Amino acid sequence: MPKIYRDNNVLEAALERYDIIFSEFNHIYLSVSGGKDSSVMLQLAARKAREHTKKIDILFIDLEAQYQATIAHIEELLEVYSDVIGTMYWVCLPISLRNAVSILQPKWICWNQADKDKWVREMPQNPWVINESNCPWDWFRYGMEFEEFTPLFGQWYAEQHGEPCACGIGIRSDESLNRFRTIISDSKTPYKGYPWTTRGKVGAKPTNTYHFFPLYDWRTEDIWGAVSQLDLRFNQIYELMYKNGLSIHEQRLCQPYGDDQRNGLDQFKALEPETWEKVLNRVNGVNFGNIYARTSLLGNLKSEKPEHMTWEQYTVYLLESIGLYAPELEDHYYRKIKTFMNWWEKEGISVKDMPEEGTKQEEAQRQKPSWRRIARAIEKNDFWMKRLSFSATKTDVEKLNALKEKYNRILGDGKADKDLLRWEKGELKCK
Repeated sequence: MPKIYRDNNVLEAALERYDIIFSEFNHIYLSVSGGKDSSVMLQLAARKAREHTKKIDILFIDLEAQYQATIAHIEELLEVYSDVIGTMYWVCLPISLRNAVSILQPKWICWNQADKDKWVREMPQNPWVINESNCPWDWFRYGMEFEEFTPLFGQWYAEQHGEPCACGIGIRSDESLNRFRTIISDSKTPYKGYPWTTRGKVGAKPTNTYHFFPLYDWRTEDIWGAVSQLDLRFNQIYELMYKNGLSIHEQRLCQPYGDDQRNGLDQFKALEPETWEKVLNRVNGVNFGNIYARTSLLGNLKSEKPEHMTWEQYTVYLLESIGLYAPELEDHYYRKIKTFMNWWEKEGISVKDMPEEGTKQEEAQRQKPSWRRIARAIEKNDFWMKRLSFSATKTDVEKLNALKEKYNRILGDGKADKDLLRWEKGELKCK
């Protein structure tokens, strides 16, 4: 491990952090996902716990649509380190998660009893599982956001023990800018000035749980170096990822439908084909995301359409693809586009004469029609088709309400469009 932290390498620095935590806190839990970082964090903590003759608790939020290899690895860690693991919180509750591969189901709820026939896996039967039938938390509510659950758990954990507690989180600052900001934020309150700690909060209210990041300055090479040199256990899904062509820097193990993870969604089919069919049926838009997540289809305008397609072909392809999951939405867009074309035909530009592209200024100012302008409107899930010069109408609102009722989801979170936000609040008035 060549990276130097002050006078130590990163492994020695991490072990010193564990010594501090175990000396300062009587109650410690680790938030574990089964990924490489949290796995190494747990195993190093377990070894230090033996030295300090202390126990560690584990929080594992089971997201249902996960690799079987991840579940097997969690079970392996529980067995190997059973002597130092106190309480295992294996959470299988209906928690709301981001779905970045569907316009009709922007969020999905894992372990939702209403979708039991579609569950990717059966509910685990181990003695640690916490589900709706035995949930001990009066603060939990159905469909709670993942990001809301974790701080509330930390607050509850400290209240149960009646003293400050520590929560280990296996994030590394080199993985993303957001994770780097988590570590260096000036607004955080560290524990006794240690920069690799921060006090937990529920909203703006501080809790009595302090987060610590023992591996925050590690690189990916350091993680796998520790696995090799210390003979640590690891999730076998990474071996499959490597064999499938992903470098150690490209490998991610998170919920497969999130904003970042959708770029690797196509890996799921190759790595665990026996699980793939269930994943397809579980969450709206998964196969759509698997095929198109690396194009501009999901709203990333920095990407480009497939090179072999014209903008006209791409527009038709987008419409037909949407129709696989929401034929009513396909029909809605089709009618808007047809009206758009009819208007321009009166202005002397027929469908057969419509250009593939206009200038950026013309398209931005909506001065000329083009197939690229239409395709971009569909990519952005522009329900009102404002990019084609339409505005929200009473008929559109009725269609949107019908879609919401049928699919029990809305088209988006409304934050990107003021009229969608007003519609969500029931404030949108149309003539």
